[in-house]
Amino acid sequence: MLEPVLLANFFIVFFSAASVILFGASYALLFAWSRVKSRPRLMMLAYAAYAGLFISVITLALAANLFNNNFWTFIVSLMLIGYLVAPHAIWHLCVGTHADEEVVIPAEAGIQPVRQTGV
Repeated sequence: MLEPVLLANFFIVFFSAASVILFGASYALLFAWSRVKSRPRLMMLAYAAYAGLFISVITLALAANLFNNNFWTFIVSLMLIGYLVAPHAIWHLCVGTHADEEVVIPAEAGIQPVRQTGV
């Protein structure tokens, strides 16, 4: 059984849980932006956001006494691995799914396709 969170740790739990959400969203956003725009510098910021996420999760687990139970220790570890691996897996899934698609420009967009001439 889990020990209840101490009242003194309430704000630590609250702010570390909020940090988990913010750093997780930042990591996913920066990862996707880095891949879509082909900007490797943003990937370093994404991994910095993951480091913040990692610290926030460990702080949350310590303040909420989650490491006193093997089940919750496994869940915390699984969450950290999932947050790290999921954006990579989703990116490869999206690229693989859309690799054979041809870009079609609707006629109502008013964009004329560029025809290349052999020079």
